Amino acid sequence: MKKVLLIAALAVFGFGISNAQEAGFKAGIVGALPMGDLGDISSFGIGLDAAYLWEVGDGFLAGAATGYHHFMGKDVDYGFGSVKLNFAYIPVAGAARYSVSDEFFVGADLGLALAQGDFDGSGFYYRPKVGYNLDAIAITASYAGVSVDNGGGSGSFASILVGVEYAF
Repeated sequence: MKKVLLIAALAVFGFGISNAQEAGFKAGIVGALPMGDLGDISSFGIGLDAAYLWEVGDGFLAGAATGYHHFMGKDVDYGFGSVKLNFAYIPVAGAARYSVSDEFFVGADLGLALAQGDFDGSGFYYRPKVGYNLDAIAITASYAGVSVDNGGGSGSFASILVGVEYAF
């Protein structure tokens, strides 16, 4: 299933007309609003993103992405006392972007998220993204999800992210 999603994403983003974005190294910072299961244990997150993208066609960039996303735990009462859990992950993903116009782009990151903090394991990482280019700076909005199935249980950690990235 993961291979089918990756192939579909590459096929959708593979058609291009213009390339307003520049290939190269990009780094940024994001603020995150946790949703679903993650919203039960955290109220806010912050993260750092890094990517290196190559031009593979008109308007189409592809490459690798990583970063570090940390979600601050909130006090959760389980009936026997209050517990504060922190969740963090390091994404290791392939990245694709397509320039819709000179200013706007759409993209997706697909890969693996390595859990950090109070949680162990890894999970499938997916992050559709839109952005607005302002020369070397871009404003981005995205939805990030981590699907975890570690034998002892499964879950999904999702968040809405808004950030700024700088192209070097």
